[in-house]
Amino acid sequence: MARRKTAAKENHERWLVSYADLVTLLFAFFVVMFASTQTDHARAKQISEGVEKALKNGTTPPKIAAILGGTVEDKGRGNAMLRGPAFPNPPADKPEEPLKDLDAAAALLRSRLQKEIAQGAVDIRVEERGVIIGLNSAVFFSTGGDTIDPGVYPTLKEVGSILNRLPNALRLEGHTDSVPINTPRFPSNWELSAARSIAMLRLFNERFSVARERMAIVGYADTASIDSNESETGRRRNRRVDIVIVSDLGLRAEARPSH
Repeated sequence: MARRKTAAKENHERWLVSYADLVTLLFAFFVVMFASTQTDHARAKQISEGVEKALKNGTTPPKIAAILGGTVEDKGRGNAMLRGPAFPNPPADKPEEPLKDLDAAAALLRSRLQKEIAQGAVDIRVEERGVIIGLNSAVFFSTGGDTIDPGVYPTLKEVGSILNRLPNALRLEGHTDSVPINTPRFPSNWELSAARSIAMLRLFNERFSVARERMAIVGYADTASIDSNESETGRRRNRRVDIVIVSDLGLRAEARPSH
């Protein structure tokens, strides 16, 4: 007698496999979202590695684990959000409006450099030949040298930003006191005063984008003192570099390109 075939019992729980995969993917998604909101990248990395390890021991495809494996150091794979929140590039600084005249420039200089003026590092004067920005050499330069102290770059940046808002010619005038100097680099105060002017010119041009065509340098040594060289206080005032924003009247005496 032939054996009766029995119908295979239908498995009504196959949906649990798909459901389990869906739950796993949802879990992975929310872990990624949680990690992406954390500013602590090291903690995000630990969470990612923990999830990856757990999923490797389960049924999730390796590609999902690889996606969760993105870290700060992993540039070629993984979730980019785990490398930290993406911020757009900051907008470029808008160019400032041109200043209408030298009086406005002098007022702005005094406003932005109040601290430096109070400390005696900077002096702002207005003369017929233009606005003079006096920079105290003891603050801006190394002793007996022409190296500009990087600590004063923020101050010079403020000055440079204002210079760039004006079309005027600029003169950088180096001054010393009457105490002689005689070194291999600077045989006299003439070389020292000129070298400091050149150093300031190069910094404004190369670091703060002041056009070199606008600038000229002068080395006065101790021949144009603004105070007595008989006292230390006077000598300190005399050691300076003056940045002159040349007025229309002062420009008449300036050399101009022939073409």
